[in-house]
Amino acid sequence: MTDKKTVTSRRGMLKGAAVAAGAMSVPMIATAQTTTLRFQSTWPAKDIFHEYAGDFAKKVNDMAGGRLKIEVLPAGSVVPAFQLLDAVAKGTLDGGHGVVAYWYGKNSALALWGSGPGYGMDANMVLAWHKYGGGKALMEEIYKSLNLDVVSYLYGPMPCQPLGWFKKPVSKVTDMKGLKFRTVGLAVDVFTDMGTAVNPLPGGEIVPALDRGLIDAAEFNNASSDRVLGFPDVAKNCMLQSFHQSGEQFEILFNKTKLNALPAELKSIIEYASEASSADMSWKAIDRNSQDYEALKKGGVKFYKTPDPILRAQLASWDKTIAKKAAENPLFKKVLDSQKAFAQRAGQWQNDYTVDFKMAFNHYFAKKS
Repeated sequence: MTDKKTVTSRRGMLKGAAVAAGAMSVPMIATAQTTTLRFQSTWPAKDIFHEYAGDFAKKVNDMAGGRLKIEVLPAGSVVPAFQLLDAVAKGTLDGGHGVVAYWYGKNSALALWGSGPGYGMDANMVLAWHKYGGGKALMEEIYKSLNLDVVSYLYGPMPCQPLGWFKKPVSKVTDMKGLKFRTVGLAVDVFTDMGTAVNPLPGGEIVPALDRGLIDAAEFNNASSDRVLGFPDVAKNCMLQSFHQSGEQFEILFNKTKLNALPAELKSIIEYASEASSADMSWKAIDRNSQDYEALKKGGVKFYKTPDPILRAQLASWDKTIAKKAAENPLFKKVLDSQKAFAQRAGQWQNDYTVDFKMAFNHYFAKKS
């Protein structure tokens, strides 16, 4: 016969075993360590371009679920804007956000991702060439030839950029001669051939230079950036449409060693976040640029279409510029040949298939005579 104490003891042992077994059946959840990467943009903190850099970082951070965090700093926080590429390659920064034209001084071929007419391709078509037409492999070849330890993701097709902001509007090609003008990349060579005195200032330095009379005119990029950077405070004339940077896009840079140290799934998140950001940025640009364009007009800025003779002069100067650069630099010619082959096929398709959207716009919104 079993006494009461023995029964109670056995029940306690069974209960304890059940609790232990239950504890063993619950999976152990490991707390993943967060890898933090320090990024710097080439843009002032107030510029919409810096906002785009933050948008990319947020997408990565949200999808990484705490395993990866990208912190974005504005231009000048660690290095000046034009020193970003070297800083990322050396590991001073883990990554950054800028444009390929800024690295023109490293190899002139790099400016072909954005500068010039691109054989008639817009920015999205240049991105298509980059991803599917051989551009990505060519860029990797150039960076490798420069011993730069970086991985580049191109994204974010920019709307066609204005000719720029002028103290006085220009109406003919000779008006460009002698102007002290700000631009970057291969546009430096194009405008120099047209007779301007070019100064390739970074974005944050342009308006102060205009204000002090160090330059007479300048281009930067778009209505949103130009407005917040203060262009309408120092000039009231903006010339719209230009070939000098009609196909530009952004570049996200990573230090290759640090990127390759990440797990494969985090590297995939970074790649796909750049593509998602490309779409999101292009949509945001349409919304914000159009709002700021209206605000600039209401604020007294006068907009003019760049006269066709100036546009044709740009193309003529571009032809001379690329002929000279191609003769000096085999990689430059290699990139040009690749672009031309893609543009001839894709451009013919686009021109044949695309309807004249101005016709529909004018049908609904043009002022009736």
